[in-house]
Amino acid sequence: MKIAVLIARILLGLIFVFFGLNAFFNFLHAPMPTGLAGQFIGALYTSHFYVVPFGFQLIGGLLLLSGRFIPLALVILAPILVNILTFHLTMAPGILPGLVCTVLWFIIFAGHRSSFAGILNAKG
Repeated sequence: MKIAVLIARILLGLIFVFFGLNAFFNFLHAPMPTGLAGQFIGALYTSHFYVVPFGFQLIGGLLLLSGRFIPLALVILAPILVNILTFHLTMAPGILPGLVCTVLWFIIFAGHRSSFAGILNAKG
């Protein structure tokens, strides 16, 4: 299990660092989506709001790669994964990459679930 968690942590960290940096440096020249997805992405970039989610992607990915503060990285990346899945379910097809990242997130979470024991306890 430790090896699976390590591999998942490195893969997920690399994914989030790569795509977080891509938002700032645009080295992966993807075409602009059309329709509602294009409007949404256009609004993110026009308003410069993209700095927030992609900045958190970069921070979470770097924390995963560093091997320090992994529970914090999981907390940072969880809502980002929800947004990725929701975006692809509602506006743009192609949910598979988001599902792969979510599975990797749950593998890492399973390896560090003791860090979340307090918040997962039903009694206060």
